[in-house]
Amino acid sequence: MSESNSPPWPTSGSRLNDDGNAHDLTDDNLTADLDLGFDGAENILRVWRSGMRPDPDLTVSQWADAHRKLSSRASAEPGQYRTARTPYLRAIMDALSPNHPAQRISFMKAAQVGATEAGNNWIGFVIHHAPGPMLAVLPTLEMAKRTSRGRIDPLIEDSPALKEKVQPARSRDAGNSMLSKEFPGGILVLTGANSATGLRSMPARYVFLDEVDAYPASADEEGDPVTLAEARTTTFAHRRKVFMVSTPTIRGLSRIEREFEASDQRRYFVPCPHCSHMQWLEFERLRWEKGQPETAMYTCEGCEKPIAEHHKTDLLARGEWRATALSDNPHAIGFHLSALYSPIGWKSWEQIARDWLAAQGSDEMLRAARNTLLGETWVESGEAPEWQRLADRRTAFPAQIPAGGLFLSAGADVQKDRIEVDVWAWGRGLQSWLVDHIVIPGGPDDPACWDKLTSLLGQTWVHEHGAVMPLAKLAIDTGYETAAVYAWSRKQGIAQVAPVKGLEGFNRATPVSGPTFVDATVNGRKLKRGARLWTVATATFKAETYRYLRIERPSDEDRALGVADPAGMIHLPDWADSEWLKQLVAEQLVTIRNKRGYAHQEWQKLRERNEALDTRVYARAAAWILGADRFDERMWRQLEKQAGVETVVTVAQPETDKATEPQAGRITAPRRRGWKISTPKYME
Repeated sequence: MSESNSPPWPTSGSRLNDDGNAHDLTDDNLTADLDLGFDGAENILRVWRSGMRPDPDLTVSQWADAHRKLSSRASAEPGQYRTARTPYLRAIMDALSPNHPAQRISFMKAAQVGATEAGNNWIGFVIHHAPGPMLAVLPTLEMAKRTSRGRIDPLIEDSPALKEKVQPARSRDAGNSMLSKEFPGGILVLTGANSATGLRSMPARYVFLDEVDAYPASADEEGDPVTLAEARTTTFAHRRKVFMVSTPTIRGLSRIEREFEASDQRRYFVPCPHCSHMQWLEFERLRWEKGQPETAMYTCEGCEKPIAEHHKTDLLARGEWRATALSDNPHAIGFHLSALYSPIGWKSWEQIARDWLAAQGSDEMLRAARNTLLGETWVESGEAPEWQRLADRRTAFPAQIPAGGLFLSAGADVQKDRIEVDVWAWGRGLQSWLVDHIVIPGGPDDPACWDKLTSLLGQTWVHEHGAVMPLAKLAIDTGYETAAVYAWSRKQGIAQVAPVKGLEGFNRATPVSGPTFVDATVNGRKLKRGARLWTVATATFKAETYRYLRIERPSDEDRALGVADPAGMIHLPDWADSEWLKQLVAEQLVTIRNKRGYAHQEWQKLRERNEALDTRVYARAAAWILGADRFDERMWRQLEKQAGVETVVTVAQPETDKATEPQAGRITAPRRRGWKISTPKYME
């Protein structure tokens, strides 16, 4: 090329001379620059060479074995990391290496198999050997902060190769904060799946999505967190890596199950020590003598001989991942692992058997066992119980509130021409008793209707031991005539009333979130942040209600022997009529697939009226807000003491119309602001 055709700008490996001409950055020219006083030539040469150097031909597992140090603050086995301790993680980590063709790696796993440490090894590898922008997403911002302090900081501090790359947070301009770690050539940003701002903060070559099944359905109502995070990798095309890890949750709703099923579905095959038959470990083949979990052994599917626990180390070392399906996306691979593979010293086969036996009889414990032990999804039974069977189970209560009921909550459903309220008593193990059903005619346009609802807050009910109980908390739906509900709730204050908004969808970790402050129109004036609103994942409490309704009551013979009612059992009074019972089971859970084949579950009505189910969900949300799911033994004892000690106070009943006349035996007392429950400050 002639000189006249040379570009006037510096090309790669060149800089501009003082006369404006391009000057090649060769070693000789840099030396000449040094002679001419060109400052920083050596640094420029080093940076230039570093930038031109390709990614090292090193896998994540090799890096971890050479450089990763486990901290005593974050590991039960501190010291040098050894992939040989968990051989099944080698292929997963190596798929995260730059020279591996996979771009989407999913890992559906049980608890205690080392998945989080594999992800941390990837973070260390990126910082040290393959720098670039990296995004790590935890279910919430708070969890991201805890992970930074408890996992990432020890990862950097205790691994010398990383410590020299990331400056201490206390250094001036270190670029190291709790949620941001800068290093030469890249940055690690940690965020929560509940923060849309954090998910769209930057482009990212690497994305680590941890415990994706615990993510909210939407990040700040801006869309699916996984989709938002993956969108950050668009500019990196084939060089990107997305790693999704999670213990699964519910069939049809599990993100990690969806990703695994869309992959090549790899399972870890191990050889039988007796016949060398290769197989992946299935829970059905873990067997033990009846009532003796200490005899648990795995039965080979080839020779049917028992495999003892002490063989496990050799099994894992000789195992290999094999694809069991064909993936439409050649760059998407998936791995599944149960706790049966947990190394010796972690989760033993005996302990798995014990945990499984302990879960029998409880759907909730079985669900947890299936998720955390087997690494499989739970199939939620959404079939509505037969209302006739519930009618047969009704009993006459010895008092308005039976002995087990220790506090009251209520759910209010606002309709066009009425407000319906159900009052539930709650006891240990979240057993519940329907105490009252009240219909207040008039609707939200009638001031008298709201006056009667206000009077209900001061009402009391009589406990079997003689105590007088008012409502501890009433949750009222804001879905209809929102402004009127907000106006009434503001007048009552926050101690006894909680406005709620139901959102379809499951959120077992936090079925009730809030309160958040929302704008409210009161008496024609718009008040900025004028109302406190709680958000309820209604699907979670509906599924729980149906699960509890299926619990069988102990027989009279068992009761005579002292067998207590199971936790969660729902007790229905003999006065609950057929219409109310039909409303309680008026919906069913169905699985729907969209055009792309992804499944989701939603509750659909079987009949038009479902107020009893709605008010049950709101009353349950009120109990959650009070902290019933987190009460310790001291709190339950305090409530039991109150139930047996407080004195019955009889007060003349006010005149009421027939439609809202109290049931026989109900006692009305001067208004009291709730049962004596010490609600934590953050929940008020």
